[in-house]
Amino acid sequence: MKQMLNTLYVMTGNSYLSKQGETICVHVGGREKVRIPIHNLESVLCFSKTTVSTPLIAFCAERGISLSFFNEQGRFYGRIEGPVRGNVLLRTTQYSNTKSEQGFTLAKNFVVCKIANSRNVLLRSARESNNEKSKGILQKASSQIAHLVTQIKTATSFEQLRGIEGIVANRYFGVFDHMIKSDDEAFVFEKRSKRPPLNRVNSLLSYFYMLLMNDVRSALEGVGLDPAVGFLHALRPGRPSLALDLMEELRAPLCDRLVLAMINLKQIQGNDFEILPTAVRIKEAARKNIIKTWQNRKRDKIIHPYLNERMYIGLIPHIQARLLARHLRGDIDYYPPFYWR
Repeated sequence: MKQMLNTLYVMTGNSYLSKQGETICVHVGGREKVRIPIHNLESVLCFSKTTVSTPLIAFCAERGISLSFFNEQGRFYGRIEGPVRGNVLLRTTQYSNTKSEQGFTLAKNFVVCKIANSRNVLLRSARESNNEKSKGILQKASSQIAHLVTQIKTATSFEQLRGIEGIVANRYFGVFDHMIKSDDEAFVFEKRSKRPPLNRVNSLLSYFYMLLMNDVRSALEGVGLDPAVGFLHALRPGRPSLALDLMEELRAPLCDRLVLAMINLKQIQGNDFEILPTAVRIKEAARKNIIKTWQNRKRDKIIHPYLNERMYIGLIPHIQARLLARHLRGDIDYYPPFYWR
């Protein structure tokens, strides 16, 4: 079982990271703020303006710790990592299956599990709703996307699967407002907007998806898979297609539920956001709160539905990446997607 390690989030602007012995030393404004033992870390995420020393880059590469860089709102800039891990045979198998029957079956599994986990969130919200109208709307949306499973079974092309996945997302987000219990008009969802997010709820969703993306990408690289070569999502330069594939089954249970909980429990307020002419940004203090909530959630434990073992939620991307690699190597007959019961 993979060890649960930590992620270092550097949120303060103009931070300087250097190597001091076996630790990462963080300086702000020329003053040392903290030292973190590197053996406890899996990755380092740098937001805003962060400078990293060359010795630290080399040290992280040697230890298999990735350095990722984002702007304040989570837009990905780039990533520094050491030599590619994993054997070439696994990646060769991955590449050869992007258009094969095996790859098509994997793509189907990702969409089917997305439907199952999205329905789980919809039905859970319906059960907890005191509004009969919202309850009915959520139950209807759940039934509508459930019927799409039949279309997946009869689909004959990757394009059809992508179209069905798009319909699922549209119907799911089309009723997202009915899962928000807050009467604060600041948290009206309206519709999904990504680049840039045009309201507070979309800004929250995008931020959590960015955090999940980092974990999924690291998990895939950790087992030797190429995050850029997927099955469901089309291959494009710079797109982490396989990471996006794996995220389809994890977005609703790991991110959407957390977004709804933070809003409904008033753990985040309307004034935690900065409203700009073309986008909505999360303020620094709120971003720190979001990351704390994310890290705490990753330390909760569940029973994995396939392995039937108790584990940290933060290990789910790593377990799914390992199961996918085992399937591609032929060690197991099928890939079991993560279904949140």
